Amino acid sequence: MLVAARIHSIMPHMEKVRQGSGKTRLADIVRFVADGCNHLLWPAICINCRKSICETDRELCRDCWSKLLACAAPDYCPRCGRDVSRFAIVNNACPDCQGLEIHFDGISRCGFYADSLREMILTFKLAGRTELAEPLSSFANSALQGAAFYHDIELFVPVPLHWTRRLTRGYNQSHILAKKLNHPDAKISTDLVRIRRTAKQPAMATAAQRRANVADAFAARFRHPFAQKKICLVDDIKTTGATLNECAKTLKEAGAANVYALVLAVASRANV
Repeated sequence: MLVAARIHSIMPHMEKVRQGSGKTRLADIVRFVADGCNHLLWPAICINCRKSICETDRELCRDCWSKLLACAAPDYCPRCGRDVSRFAIVNNACPDCQGLEIHFDGISRCGFYADSLREMILTFKLAGRTELAEPLSSFANSALQGAAFYHDIELFVPVPLHWTRRLTRGYNQSHILAKKLNHPDAKISTDLVRIRRTAKQPAMATAAQRRANVADAFAARFRHPFAQKKICLVDDIKTTGATLNECAKTLKEAGAANVYALVLAVASRANV
C-alpha cells in the first residue's frame, strides 16, 4: 500500500519527463531515477511516531495529525486562553479571569494541554527533538493568523530561558518556534532576558508560588527596541500565566504599547 502511494505521488513527475525533450528530458530522467532511489533507500517516516508515511504527507502521519488536531478546542477566552463557551465571555473576559491582573492584552493558542499535544510539546521541549518544531509551528501559524491582534504585531519576543538552562538544554524552544512564524512585517527580538535562574514552574504547587517564583526574573537589555511597539510573546505552555504575565509586565515597563501572547497550549484548571 505504501509503495502504491509512492508510485501515485510521482506519476505527475513521470508525465513531465515524457513530455520533455533533449537535455531537459535527460536531466529530468536523472533526477527522477535519483528521487526514486532516495525514496526506496530512505523512506519517509513520521517524525513523531516513526511510522512510514508518503512523501506527500507533511512530517506527521495522518494518525498523528488527527490526534494533534483533536487537541484544538474552538472556543477559549481571548484574555486568558482557558476553555470557555463564547456565551460566557463578558467584556472580553471569562468568569475565571475577570478581576485578575493580567498584563498581556490578549492571547491566541493552538489547543489545550493534554493528550497528543502535551506529549509532543514535552518531547520537543525536553528530549532534544527539535524536528517536532515543524508540525508544531504549522499549528502555531494557524492560531497566529486567526488571532485578532495578528495585523498589529511589530515584534515577536520568545520567552527567554536563563543562560544556564539554555546552555544545558542546547536551545530555547520558544525561540525556535518564533523563527518559524509567518508574518509579513514582524521581526524577532531577543532583548528580553531572564536575569535570575528560577525553579521550574511545574514544581510550584500554587499559582501564588508560581508568581513569586518569576517575580522580577526578567529585564530588557540596554537599548532595547520595545518602546511604543506592539509585541507578541511566544511560548510553549501557559498554565497559570505567571511567566507570561511577568514578561508582559517587564515589556510594558520598558515602554511597549501592547503585549499579546501566542502559545502552543493552555492548561485547564484541573492541570494547574
